Amino acid sequence: MTDELDEETIAFAHRTFELARNGATGELGALIDAGLPPNLTNDSGDTLLILAAYHRHPATVRLLVRRGADLARVNDRGQTALGAAVFRSSTESVRALLDAGADPALGSPSAQEVATFFELPEMSALLQGR
Repeated sequence: MTDELDEETIAFAHRTFELARNGATGELGALIDAGLPPNLTNDSGDTLLILAAYHRHPATVRLLVRRGADLARVNDRGQTALGAAVFRSSTESVRALLDAGADPALGSPSAQEVATFFELPEMSALLQGR
């Protein structure tokens, strides 16, 4: 048995990650409902949730959270979906992730550290519940 994926499977995975990057919530939801793992991870450790959060797609973030995406997953650089949403100042995504139980102290850098380092006072306040 080989661990190598065929070209068709790799192309499908690339399209799936593009759906998360582009906020194609309906298409992504249909794929997950058909059996696609909500925690699918690319070769950089980015999950669908991290990509949706980074690219400012709160509806896609909410869908992935509802479908069981792991809020505590970190990519190969130690980043979380919450940290990505904070970095991009996506208030709706940050709220959705916090409401779902995302930990602002998780990751390296953590979402809190991202807000401080990039001088994002609105994000810091949101993370602190103000």
